[in-house]
Amino acid sequence: MKRILFILISLTILSCAQQEEKNIDAYEPSIIPQPVTYESTDDTFVISKNINLDVKVEDDQAQTYVNGFIDFLTSAAISTNASTSDNTISINLNETEKEAIGSEGYDLEITKNSISLSANKAAGIFNGLQTLKQFFPVGFKYDETNKIALKGANISDYPRFAWRGLMLDVSRHFFSVEDVKSYIDKMSHYKLNTFHWHLTDDQGWRIEIKSLPKLTEIGAWRVERHGRFGSSRPYPKPGEKATYGGFYTHEQIKDIVQYASDRNITIVPEIDMPGHMMAALAAYPEMSVKKEKKFVAPGSKFSEWYGNGKFKMLIENTLNPADEKVYEFIDKIFTEVAELFPGEYIHMGGDEAYHGYWEADPTVRSFMKKNGIKDSHELQSYFVKRVEKIISSKGKKTIGWDEILEGGLADGAAVMSWRGIAGGIEAAKLGHNVVMSPTTFVYLDYTQGDYSVENKIYADLSLEKTYSFEPVPEGIDAKYILGGQGNLWTEVVPNLQYAYYMTYPRAFAISETFWSPKEKKNWESFIDRTEAHFARFDTENNNISKAVLDPIVRTYTEDGKMMCTLVNNATGTDIYYTIDNTYPAKFGTKYTGAFEVPKGSLSLHTQTVRNGKAIGRQLKIKREDLTKRVERKERVLIAED
Repeated sequence: MKRILFILISLTILSCAQQEEKNIDAYEPSIIPQPVTYESTDDTFVISKNINLDVKVEDDQAQTYVNGFIDFLTSAAISTNASTSDNTISINLNETEKEAIGSEGYDLEITKNSISLSANKAAGIFNGLQTLKQFFPVGFKYDETNKIALKGANISDYPRFAWRGLMLDVSRHFFSVEDVKSYIDKMSHYKLNTFHWHLTDDQGWRIEIKSLPKLTEIGAWRVERHGRFGSSRPYPKPGEKATYGGFYTHEQIKDIVQYASDRNITIVPEIDMPGHMMAALAAYPEMSVKKEKKFVAPGSKFSEWYGNGKFKMLIENTLNPADEKVYEFIDKIFTEVAELFPGEYIHMGGDEAYHGYWEADPTVRSFMKKNGIKDSHELQSYFVKRVEKIISSKGKKTIGWDEILEGGLADGAAVMSWRGIAGGIEAAKLGHNVVMSPTTFVYLDYTQGDYSVENKIYADLSLEKTYSFEPVPEGIDAKYILGGQGNLWTEVVPNLQYAYYMTYPRAFAISETFWSPKEKKNWESFIDRTEAHFARFDTENNNISKAVLDPIVRTYTEDGKMMCTLVNNATGTDIYYTIDNTYPAKFGTKYTGAFEVPKGSLSLHTQTVRNGKAIGRQLKIKREDLTKRVERKERVLIAED
């Protein structure tokens, strides 16, 4: 009788446990970037307080990545030391490599009681763990009274391109070591693996070069100015102290390099030359043509731009390519840079080098004649080829902006195509490696929303436009396209949180473009997943742009009337508006088609709504500004392409 009673009690407990397990909702992940293959199953892996973590890797780098995942679980109050637990996460490096997934791919299987992750190389382990972490709910902490389950899945995944990056400009505004680490950490969550570090420019020299101490003693500091870069920022006053800036010591750089490596990220340092060298010339003016005393540019106007890439420098900011001492100077710089950064490439810049001071100097002209150099473009090519030899002598490869093509490309140099994709096409046809980074798709300093609520700069770039980018031009052999990256120039980005705002969610689009198969890209799926990641940023108290949720406003004239159209590309949304100075917009008229903007002192109020709840920002645009949009509609159309 006792045995029967024991069996009944056991069955009751088991039944209750099974019923409780059935009542636990499985969290549906929103994975960015989209995996190559992803099959959802009916299994659920219930998260327990104690999980058996079975790690079968002997690779030190892979173990470092696993340790990072252990930290993630620990922060969620989950123990990984329970060898007797029914729930197991196993992590393995394949004894026989699986050709399909390559060095960065992985296989991930989630079943009722086990999670299995396998890869050929350590990088694959890291990427698989990033995907697995996205299966956990936002801000998850283990709670016995509120258990969660991971949705069952079978995933096989690997990247489309090897170079998946972001560039951060730390010259225009200095970012602390912790800021840089945070930026790197965030990009690693989305399988971005290349951090292009723009370390030098006219506004500040940010890397310690011990053999040239004045580069940081003088070049790292400028007089403090506020507001937008340009004519509103005055030049330094006589005797004014330069107090704004900073630089990274050798030890700090080594620390950041290791931090990045622990997150499967390679750092590509950029020392921009022969132009953009005003900070260096403030320290060593003898490296210029005119050898005049310089100052570190505080963001004041020092050039005239005429359109189509034509410009004139009002102050010399270019190295002298005809001076042999300049190449000795460059050799010292790259000797130390190469020692600090273990990656394959060093970026030498090469963009926007003004040739006017070269062309006007008799000594430079004499040098050109002596060396059979017919024009200033060939002179820049001469400079680039000399620099490439210096970099290669350090055991590194050279990459530069697409201007390094002008006058002839150095052997072995890779090209970063930023002025559209034409430079990338030219370089690929010449058999050189290319990183696609065109302004029209991946320049993250560009305005990403409506001017009524965003900083207005010289160009626009919506999330939709970024997501539409295809990095392999028609007729080009894809083997020459290493991949691509987004670039964040920081003239109007003074701190980390705003850097996040300008980078994300456009970096999600960049991640998916360079990771996921071309045929897997789908805007509706992407925007739905992006909205799920808004919650992740909010939970972490990190800034992110939600401009994609705002209406896109376009005006045009028809039969002498001003007409207005409203568009939003997020799924399941409606747009409401008022045109009679009343607000909030959600209590106005539901948009169904183009409407007339009447004459008078009035403003358009408009907002995106989903299921009766406002989700985007409310835009308020005065009629006179709507009139300007008629006159400059080509700007507005950029957001719709």
